[in-house]
Amino acid sequence: MIIPHDLGLLSSIGICTGAAALVAAVTWRFKQPLIIAYLLTGVIIGPNIGLRWITDQESIQTVAEIGLILLLFVIGLEIDLRKMASGGAAVLLTGALQVPICIALGLGFFLLLGVRDQPNNSALLYLAACMSLSSTLVVVKILNDKFELDTLPGRITLGVLVIQDLWAVAMLAIQPNVLNPNLVPLLGSLWRGAVLVVAGFALAKYVLPYLFRTVAKAPELVLVSALGWCFFLAGAASLIGLSREMGALIAGVSLSTFPYNVDVAAKAVSIRDFFVTLFFVALGLQITIPSLQVLELSLAASIFVIVSRVVVVPILYALKLGLRTSIVPAINLAQVSEFSIVIASLGVVMHQISQDVLTIVILSFALTSVVSTYMINFSHQIQGVLATGFKALGLKDLDSAAAKTEEGEEARQPVIFLGFFRDASSILYEFEHEGSAEEARAFIQKILVIDFNPTVMRELRRRDIKCVYGDIAHSDTLRHAGVEHAKLVVSSITDDVLRGTSNLRLMHAVHMQAPNARVVLTSDHIPEALRFYEEGADFVFLPRLYSAAACARILRKGLNGGFDEIRSQAIQHLSQRQEVLA
Repeated sequence: MIIPHDLGLLSSIGICTGAAALVAAVTWRFKQPLIIAYLLTGVIIGPNIGLRWITDQESIQTVAEIGLILLLFVIGLEIDLRKMASGGAAVLLTGALQVPICIALGLGFFLLLGVRDQPNNSALLYLAACMSLSSTLVVVKILNDKFELDTLPGRITLGVLVIQDLWAVAMLAIQPNVLNPNLVPLLGSLWRGAVLVVAGFALAKYVLPYLFRTVAKAPELVLVSALGWCFFLAGAASLIGLSREMGALIAGVSLSTFPYNVDVAAKAVSIRDFFVTLFFVALGLQITIPSLQVLELSLAASIFVIVSRVVVVPILYALKLGLRTSIVPAINLAQVSEFSIVIASLGVVMHQISQDVLTIVILSFALTSVVSTYMINFSHQIQGVLATGFKALGLKDLDSAAAKTEEGEEARQPVIFLGFFRDASSILYEFEHEGSAEEARAFIQKILVIDFNPTVMRELRRRDIKCVYGDIAHSDTLRHAGVEHAKLVVSSITDDVLRGTSNLRLMHAVHMQAPNARVVLTSDHIPEALRFYEEGADFVFLPRLYSAAACARILRKGLNGGFDEIRSQAIQHLSQRQEVLA
């Protein structure tokens, strides 16, 4: 079916959004990134490959550019420079080195494949740069679904992604003069970018607070004022020879520390999503039938992206974060960024690269996004295989040092915590401050913690609390930690967060090695807690029902006299709680 091409702007937008909604519904059903759906929509309704429902691409290009500006503005709002600075050496060093190392590797890799820079086609440079960035949208969505955003590897991953965005800002600043080998224009671009950053932040610090305080009582004016600031800096960037998109990004970053930024971001997201949909659909409209060479380069580029992220492993390993914490961020970062598509699309507009290069970037994004979805979901299994390989090469993990220096001392601890997160931290605090100092110290000496967060391990050891680096999902870890001698074993992490195991599996593993040990499990759900009791748990800690202080008292009492009384009371109480969301 071919629709007449002279449709007008509104009809073109209607066809694009309607088709995008249908394709996105199918894509979402298979849990794939929606950006792929939007790109596919453009291919399906476009003039080059698909149904030719849209043949006049110019009709939505302006609207699509607005979407791109809003996309970068919201990305800027979500960049918190102060949080990035507090990320420590792991984030700062990894973020600073990963992009330039991947660019250098990319230059060599694509050069070997025969890619060369030519007049008006900097294909080699663009491919190397675009393949160095990873997707914030894909990673954040999957890690959030896995409840891993607040784990140490998750925080490192997010920190590196933020610094990648800053690298992208530098790329946008250099981009207008990238074809000129003379350093003077390039330095001029950087200088103008620096001036725009300084001026933008100065205005944001000394002028904008007065404006926002004036309009704060009218929420809709807060959003309008923020969007006005966005398009003002976008226009200023264009005026001095930089891209409008860079100006929008700087506008967002300058507002990121404002007290109003959460409200602005929440309201701007809906507007952004509509225009961004059109931006990616418009990109899909431009995709032509790829040649065999383009397909081969896209596949090679995708493989390169996945393999090249291994460069973060030695950086994090050198910081003594252990193999798990070093490998998981590398797995999380193994995809092409939506920012790369933005940079490549601007390169086409500036006549710096051919359409084929943009197609390679888009296809690589699609391939790596799909593969990365499964890689991140199975990151712990992949990590286990890779860690085994690294150990075979002679790399030592943190658990080897702990086993050599502390194994004999740790073998007979009566209280063992399996995993250590916020709830366990709060309970431990109560142990440290309950009763006299001597009593607290004596009880703390009975505790052993098993976890694989090296930051947690360092702090526990600083407090003279015994700990073992290890993955509680493996029964061998429990055996080496001496769980057979334990009197009380506490699984302090809910099944929503546990990976590779569950509370019930942990309880059964403990009972096999220590039949007489009392086992405490953790849950966020009342029906699940009742099932744990049916399976034989001595007590189930529900953080939303029990305070850390109450749990600490229950654990002390249970260690000394058993859990029979509190167990029967808890089962009766939970059975009678008919909550709306149990």
